[in-house]
Amino acid sequence: MPAAIVRGAIAASRRLAPVEPRYAPVFCFVLLTAACALASFVFACAPPFAAFAVVAAATLPLQSALLVTAAAWLVNQAIGFGFLHYPVDTSTIVWGFVIGAAALAATAVSVAVLRVTERAGTVVSLAAALIAAFAAYELVLFSATPFLGGAGDFTVAIVGHLGVLSLLWLIGLVAACEVFRLLSALRERRMPS
Repeated sequence: MPAAIVRGAIAASRRLAPVEPRYAPVFCFVLLTAACALASFVFACAPPFAAFAVVAAATLPLQSALLVTAAAWLVNQAIGFGFLHYPVDTSTIVWGFVIGAAALAATAVSVAVLRVTERAGTVVSLAAALIAAFAAYELVLFSATPFLGGAGDFTVAIVGHLGVLSLLWLIGLVAACEVFRLLSALRERRMPS
């Protein structure tokens, strides 16, 4: 494994380390795809991809974080078109790809912010990453409105509501990581050597 990837995995695992670094991609994939499925059924087309991006970035190196975020986006799209009966038209499909691009941009921004705030406390780093990820996500979405319409959906009330939802999801996902970490540590202590 190249040294840069190992350093990235070690730096990322300092933020959220619910499992050993070698299991982190699988854990993050399962956590975020399950969360995305839940969010997709509850919030339809507005899962909190900014929060998902921060968790992926805080758990994995950039390449793995991007892959896991893309997988969560695919789950969202499959649920949307397969179960929620999104209209199969050009606009909806293109918006789906824009959402995917926004989620990937949020992930890349999260990784960068977590690197910059590496010496700050975890709460400060995660908060800064969420703010930056949410801004990047919304900016990518808003940049598509001249071509796809929907600029009227970017009101302060709607964007603020989505920001609060992202914050709550991030808190829940971080809590899930911590609970899993504590349960794993407890299980390891009880195992006979």
